[in-house]
Amino acid sequence: MRVAKLTGQAVALAAVAGLLGLLVWRLTHRPKPPTIGGPAPNFVAKSLDGGSFSLASVRGKPVVINFWASWCGPCKTEAAELEKQWQRFRGKGVVFLGIDYNDPTGDARRFLAHHGVTYRTLLDGSGSIGDRYGLTGVPETYFVDRNGRIVGEHILGPITTPRWSDAFARGVQAALDS
Repeated sequence: MRVAKLTGQAVALAAVAGLLGLLVWRLTHRPKPPTIGGPAPNFVAKSLDGGSFSLASVRGKPVVINFWASWCGPCKTEAAELEKQWQRFRGKGVVFLGIDYNDPTGDARRFLAHHGVTYRTLLDGSGSIGDRYGLTGVPETYFVDRNGRIVGEHILGPITTPRWSDAFARGVQAALDS
């Protein structure tokens, strides 16, 4: 009985040490966000409608990439404004991509329906796309020009705040001007 108890404690201690090591590694090896003027990290993701989508498939078009989640308060705040901007710029060929980050699909569908979002939504349940972009939280927004380069300012928050609404307008314009 005593040997089984000690063995169980040793296994639990090893598991905790392993998880702590993984946490330290993850914190010290965070991917850096792409740099302005550098290439936008390519990805292939499942669309909320079930299809597959590759960022490379829209090369030649300006792109707005917005990372969000249904549980994110600021994402709820900016959803209507993003939809408004999508309606404004879609006629100019701007592609809007919403990337639902670490979220159950049903929650994402309810969020989009509630907020009237109609632009393409991609699923990043594993967080791998967010990792490629060095995501630190949601919402975050990136702009990609026609040549597949990151342009404009990386927006670290809702585009509805005065600081970020101006940066959003400049980012879309930078993507269009390339």
